[in-house]
Parts: sequence; C-alpha cells; structure tokens
Amino acid sequence: MKSSSLQDLFLIELSDLFDAEHQLIKALPKMAKASSAETLRGAFEEHLEKTKEHAARIERIFAGLDIPAKREKCKGMQGLISEGNDLVKKKLNPDVQDAGIIAAAQRVEHYEIAAYGCVRTYAELLQNRQAVDLLEQTLQEEKDADEKLTELAEQINVEAQTPEETGLEGEQPKRRAKAAF
Repeated sequence: MKSSSLQDLFLIELSDLFDAEHQLIKALPKMAKASSAETLRGAFEEHLEKTKEHAARIERIFAGLDIPAKREKCKGMQGLISEGNDLVKKKLNPDVQDAGIIAAAQRVEHYEIAAYGCVRTYAELLQNRQAVDLLEQTLQEEKDADEKLTELAEQINVEAQTPEETGLEGEQPKRRAKAAF
C-alpha cells in the first residue's frame, strides 16, 4: 500500500502500536517471573492488565474508523524485548538482574511514550477526538508506569550495589516496600 496522507501514516503507526502492545502482553509475564523483588513482580503483573486495556483502546479506535484492527510487526518493540530477554539469560545476581530488568522496561516505556505521543498528535491534526482521548489516556498511563519504574529503580539500584561499591563493606542494604505501577 502506497501511503500518501497523514491518515495513512496514522493507521500504519496505530497498527505498529497494536502489535507492540500484543508483544508486551506476552513479555510482561516473563518479566514478572524473572524479577526477584516482589514489588517489581507486582508492578509487571499490574501493568499487564493496563497493557491489555491499551490494546483494547486501539481496537476501539479502529472500530471508530470502521476499519478492522490490524497488527503491523513492531520491530522496535521486538528488539527491546529481545534485549531484555538477553539480559535475563545472563543469570546475574537477583538484585542486579532486577536493576537491569527495570532499565529494559524503562526503554520499553520510553519507546511507547514516543510512539503514543506521535500518534496522538496525528489524531489531533486529523480531528479525531475519540482517538485523541483514548491515546491521551494511554500516553498518561505509560508516563505513570515510567515514573513508577523510576521509583522502584531508586530502591533496587541501591540494593544491586556490592558493599565495595557503596563503601559499606560487610553491610547489605535493606529492602523497602514501594508501590507498584
């Protein structure tokens, strides 16, 4: 299909995001399982439910356009998930692995924030109010998820440090409970 309009680009990008969300629906349970920190595991489990809602919103946008929802392979998300999987295969110390999983998850969130921001802008220019509202809701949830990952990282990254790295040889940092996504 030759694309020649902003509407065409909007549909291409929406299809890409639809596939990205479906890839995440498969990846998030694996990320949760690989997490040793209960707060991180809970965050991924909770975000899985949000991700399912994100995919459903995209379906609603397609339905509002009278177009069947279509998935266009999202190679960007595929690469981000692959990098996260590669990290988990390294079998690092659990706290270090959790820090790495958070970094991988934040790369995913930043990718989604950029993608949803662009698609929402296209919807605004195309004067598709329903799409703007649905995409804005998802965009805000992705920003919230990134913020929660930052909060978790502030705790878990410290725990990933060795006593030599902290200057506190012989002492281990204590885990603190943090909110999930």
